[in-house]
Amino acid sequence: MKNSTPKIPRIMSTQHPDNVQHPFFAENQDMSGDDEIQEAYYAYTHLGCDEQMWDCEGKEVDSFVVRKLLTKYEHFFKNTRLGEDVRLTLRVPNPDVEKNEAKVLVEALESIPRSCDAANLFYGSDSPPIYEVILPMTMSAESLNRVYYYYKDFVVGKQKTPFYKGDITISDWIGEFKPKEINVIPLFEDREHMLEAHTIMRQYLEGKDIEHQRVFIARSDPAMNYGMVSAILCNKIALQRLNRLSNEIGVKIYPILGAGSAPFRGHLAPGTVDWVLNEYPDVQTFTIQSAFKYDYPVPEVLAAVNKLKNFKMSAREEIDEGRCLEIVDKVSVEYREVVEKLAPLINQVAAFVPKRRMRKLHVGLFGYARSVGETALPRVISFCAACYSIGLPPEVLGLKCLSSYDLRCMEDMHVNFLFDIQTAMSFYNEEVLGILPDEVKSKLRMEWGAYDVNEEHREITSRIIRAIKDKDHSTIQKDLVEAAQIRKFLG
Repeated sequence: MKNSTPKIPRIMSTQHPDNVQHPFFAENQDMSGDDEIQEAYYAYTHLGCDEQMWDCEGKEVDSFVVRKLLTKYEHFFKNTRLGEDVRLTLRVPNPDVEKNEAKVLVEALESIPRSCDAANLFYGSDSPPIYEVILPMTMSAESLNRVYYYYKDFVVGKQKTPFYKGDITISDWIGEFKPKEINVIPLFEDREHMLEAHTIMRQYLEGKDIEHQRVFIARSDPAMNYGMVSAILCNKIALQRLNRLSNEIGVKIYPILGAGSAPFRGHLAPGTVDWVLNEYPDVQTFTIQSAFKYDYPVPEVLAAVNKLKNFKMSAREEIDEGRCLEIVDKVSVEYREVVEKLAPLINQVAAFVPKRRMRKLHVGLFGYARSVGETALPRVISFCAACYSIGLPPEVLGLKCLSSYDLRCMEDMHVNFLFDIQTAMSFYNEEVLGILPDEVKSKLRMEWGAYDVNEEHREITSRIIRAIKDKDHSTIQKDLVEAAQIRKFLG
């Protein structure tokens, strides 16, 4: 949709299940259905978020989310227009990857005109409440175009078709379909396509009357697949290349960064906002996930949200892409070797991580349902939770291969490198070495300068380590949650 003066959100509330505490409004331990309707309202009204991502993957599509919001919270939405003052943005399945969920994409796209009808009735004027969708695991311009043109030509385009020769058109019978077009936001999650995001966007934008484009850069899954350092450097290269593209073709590109609270997943928590803004000044929209929203006192969350909203996106100094990629290559290889050896232990502990949301998990990349030997890895939140719960911060995995020169370069290119590592190391417990394979122990670098060990967390992880040694699983979940409460994130 063309918009010469767009109001691009700064804060996207998401449904990532990384929280320890249950929100006060949740009826069940694992949120679903109407809980998530109330969550969107809470994010808009109490926390000041200007966007809610609505996940259509791995659960039943709630085609009436807009109607439920407008009717249940009429007093708020009469003065705060959905689609203008605050946004609701659908995350849809990618049929190229998620074949079993492919038709959910069709359901989600077909629900957009119906949501528009509900908003038009509510506001008494044309006001599309949803006009953007996020396509995960974007790998080509063709995928983006299929979503864009399916909506334009098949969802909306069919309205001018008569039912049969000589009869009235579909829109004559059931009304006009709006909006006429939607924006498709690519979500780049793997190294190859993240580094080619600029090429894919150039192809997608060609020939379209688009003045601005949002691009979503993943932070968690790349860390899961290549290691934290690799993820951050790939993020920075992608952002740098997108900025160059924007300047070249004259289309303003507004990046979104999908950051969680754990250092491994982005280190965006209420107390680290200044650090993250310093690391990523060239990002327009930041995700605040469930741990950010529910595991901290509300005044801290509000102050952090306000700080994010008041910060203006700006350019940063360019980094040496060739040097970055040399480090990414080294770390990725070693990280995968270590994680494959850790997989059985990680899966054993991950089985005790609570769900927090009623849904199937998104497919991951460490392949799409990839096996490591005969063992599949969990998704990234459970992966992180398992690692932290045995006192092994995942941030350090794969870093033994770095030379002193590499480390000096890292501190220049990843400005929060030591802060992230030392924060993670505060949750390290050397007793974990007693349950690790020898091949893993020999590939760990644990000397990272001065940091304070969280003794309370260490004590709990020692209990979990002993339970694993003794094959007594009766208290692991309780201890796992207790340790997460100290960290203020599940994973």
